[in-house]
Amino acid sequence: MSARNQSLSPINRASHLRTDATALEELWKKAMIVQIIDGRISATDDALVFCDAATVSAQMDSFIDGDRFFLGLGRDDNTPYFAWRTSWINEPISEEEKYEGFATLRELGSSLDEVEISLAMHAVGLANWHATHPCCARCGASTVSDLGGSVRVCVEDSTQHHPRTDPAVIVLVKDSTDRILLGHQPVWPEKRFSTFAGFVEPGESFEECVSREVFEEAGVYCNDINYLRSQAWPFPASIMIAFEAITDHPENARPDGEEITEIRWFTRDEMKKAVASSDILLPPSISVARKMITAWYVGKEGYVVSDLTGGESWR
Repeated sequence: MSARNQSLSPINRASHLRTDATALEELWKKAMIVQIIDGRISATDDALVFCDAATVSAQMDSFIDGDRFFLGLGRDDNTPYFAWRTSWINEPISEEEKYEGFATLRELGSSLDEVEISLAMHAVGLANWHATHPCCARCGASTVSDLGGSVRVCVEDSTQHHPRTDPAVIVLVKDSTDRILLGHQPVWPEKRFSTFAGFVEPGESFEECVSREVFEEAGVYCNDINYLRSQAWPFPASIMIAFEAITDHPENARPDGEEITEIRWFTRDEMKKAVASSDILLPPSISVARKMITAWYVGKEGYVVSDLTGGESWR
């Protein structure tokens, strides 16, 4: 799980094109476009649904013009991709009709291929940010989307505002015998357990955040903190920086009683039995938390990914 083993994104974001309005207009005419409404993306049950510029134009009786977000070019074939963030002109009364043909990333994420998940994460992350930043933080005037959706610009003082990404650490805590520690949050369904996580505070390094969050939530100090990987997490605007860490005093582990109300240590055999008996719900397969748990589990001979097939939960 070293960062050195991570491949390039299948989408070239081609940021040099964002300042070229003429080039973006030409790319739009031949682009594959995903539509976004209220943070939901056009999709079937297991794949994104793309349209073209002509289809967008034909829908202007139903939807406002909205914003175009340039997502980049396919790295293998230079296919241009855009997101079209819009809303209804006459909003349907029922949610079923309003969101027919659209899905949230939580509903869809685990079914998407590498190209689609890269596009969806980018598109939804941008859409969430644009939706919550309609005004200039300096003067309060309105802002408009610019540079292919990569910034918002104040209409009064021309200040550029860039998309916000909030860093958060997520930690797989282990002991000297290679057990892992998972916690349960009270907002989750019963039996749902996951790794520990929290937002990085001002003036804090990632490693300091790891130590603080684990101690606050689980009552143990960590050492041997090692970076594993990262994952975009636009729910609504985070990036998860994943670590593993060792505690020398597993017997001191205890939940804080607020954010974490229950903790459990697991050996691999205990994890296998808990999943098989539905005694535990794991994080969703799309999440870096699940990837960390899975990598730990299969890291010892005789344990396979299929052992962990079972219930999972977002909340």
